[in-house]
Amino acid sequence: MSGQATYRKRFDLSGRNAVVTGAVGILGRRFCNGLAEFGANVAVVDLDKTAAAAFAEEIAATHGVRAVGLGCDITDPKAVAAMAQDAAAALGDIHVLHNNVGGKTPDFSQFFAPFEEYSLAEWRRVMAVNIDGVFLVDQAIGALMVRQGKGGSIIHTASIYGVLAPDQRIYEGSEYQGHAINTPAVYSASKAAVVGLTKYLATYWADKGIRVNCITPGGVESGQNDTFKSRYGARVPLGRMAYGEEMVNAVVWLASDASSYVTGQNIMIDGGLSAW
Repeated sequence: MSGQATYRKRFDLSGRNAVVTGAVGILGRRFCNGLAEFGANVAVVDLDKTAAAAFAEEIAATHGVRAVGLGCDITDPKAVAAMAQDAAAALGDIHVLHNNVGGKTPDFSQFFAPFEEYSLAEWRRVMAVNIDGVFLVDQAIGALMVRQGKGGSIIHTASIYGVLAPDQRIYEGSEYQGHAINTPAVYSASKAAVVGLTKYLATYWADKGIRVNCITPGGVESGQNDTFKSRYGARVPLGRMAYGEEMVNAVVWLASDASSYVTGQNIMIDGGLSAW
């Protein structure tokens, strides 16, 4: 078969049911809206149940799809198992998982502490969300996909610093929401683990028709000061930080039949930074 209509249709997500974790975050909201705009029903999963429910209502009203907001502590195996069952009960078979969770802890003084002073407790807090939580959600939703017997697409969100080391020179005078910043080693290590888990699961579930891929955003504008944006942009071939919306279409592509022969890949959306 050939023709423009045929190729366009491969991006259509109508009738697909997607679960998105970290769904009310800076990028999570965009990912949910992108999937819904292409026709997917969405389970909006976040630690904040009230925010998840309100955002789900917004998605349904905007895009004319079904959406449900689910609160879940993804570090709790029982909570994750319940979330998976609730998503399936609300939407039906799950076709897409965007396991997008992971980020900073609320205590910036602990999260951005120097490596020599980094506490094991903070290291474990970050790992509990950024990789343990990803594992638990993959396990629960992946098991649903296996039982459904219809394949599926699992998408992870990693980070440029799970692939490359940060350039420490860009952080002098750099701030995030008024706080001096760096990229802590635990963030890099946890996101590198996400890339490794992607490749493992891509081969593990390949015979079940479940594709597993990863997107790796470069630095996204989200409250950094001008010093950081300028120094980071100077390190990027395209000369700037990313905008959040520039991450979305890769997720739509990976969720859709347009990427039906793509698995085990880490898609770099970094303005060319990794090409230097």
